[in-house]
Amino acid sequence: MAAIKRKRRGAGGPEAKRPREKGRQSAAPAAPPPPAPGKEEEGEGRIPGPVSKGKWKNKERVLIFSSRGINFRTRHLMQDLRTLMPHSKADTKMDRKDKLFVINEVCEIKNCNKCIYFEAKKKQDLYMWLSNSPQGPSAKFLVQNIHTLAELKMTGNCLRGSRPLLSFDPTFDELPHYSLIKELLIQIFCTPQYHPKSQPFVDHVFTFTIMDNRIWFRNYQIIEEDAALVEIGPRFVLNLIKIFQGSFGGPTLYENPHYQSPNMHRRIVRMATAAKYRERQQVKDVQRLKKKEERNIIPEDPTDDVFKTPSEEKPVEILYVKPEPKVSLKTKKKKIHKRQRKMKQKALKTKKPE
Repeated sequence: MAAIKRKRRGAGGPEAKRPREKGRQSAAPAAPPPPAPGKEEEGEGRIPGPVSKGKWKNKERVLIFSSRGINFRTRHLMQDLRTLMPHSKADTKMDRKDKLFVINEVCEIKNCNKCIYFEAKKKQDLYMWLSNSPQGPSAKFLVQNIHTLAELKMTGNCLRGSRPLLSFDPTFDELPHYSLIKELLIQIFCTPQYHPKSQPFVDHVFTFTIMDNRIWFRNYQIIEEDAALVEIGPRFVLNLIKIFQGSFGGPTLYENPHYQSPNMHRRIVRMATAAKYRERQQVKDVQRLKKKEERNIIPEDPTDDVFKTPSEEKPVEILYVKPEPKVSLKTKKKKIHKRQRKMKQKALKTKKPE
């Protein structure tokens, strides 16, 4: 039976294969039928699919590093920003002697087009640079009131690498320099869609609020049950100093008239304490002068002695004999006690021979 089957296959083999090949060739160029007019109307109402289709197109990379001389709080803040921004990169600390234009070369080496640079001065003042490298613009801020993720007051939590929502104060759209800063913050803090290190979830919000001519940064967790907000951290305040046209330099586009340098602030505080000390010393000097001044003697009034009656003058007695010494009550009591003791002792002696 096997031989018969082989013969049948062999006999009809070359002739049977030809129509199959012809069928494949004829099926390939066949075009799909045109859609009906009713189906076209139905397709217009459908929601289109995602444009990117899962491809990572926004290749924004942010370099986050600092200069030498930062304290522990700044180091923790820098590490917190790196954990919250999966599209960030790190680098070693930069020397103070190097000029800021070198950072553009570092960004080019690290293949980054945005930069957050923390500059420390006098081991107590912290400045933050936000820059678009290498074309610009760039902004310089004074960082104040820093609180990190490690503090126990921050009870919120979010998924590591999740994409944040960015919430801006409406005053960002009112003034031109704030709108420029808004665009710079969006490009730096917004995690690109479909980034390899990011997660496809949105569970926290970055809020930027303007108050007292400063930008207040907060990070909140979005709770799914009632859409309430719980602060995660970190939190800090940015006091704008200048906006430059280039990256880390160039002509000045805007300068904050309300800005007060930390050196000037410390000087004002010292002057206030010195003024208080001077006031106290002046009060003491006035009191000393008052004590040294001679008091004005009021003249006697002759009518004060009208109702005074003269007392009778007693004759002066001269004693030629020494007066007897006055005995105090204590000595009298002691003598009386001594007499009583002696009387008791005599009474006891007289009773014994009987």
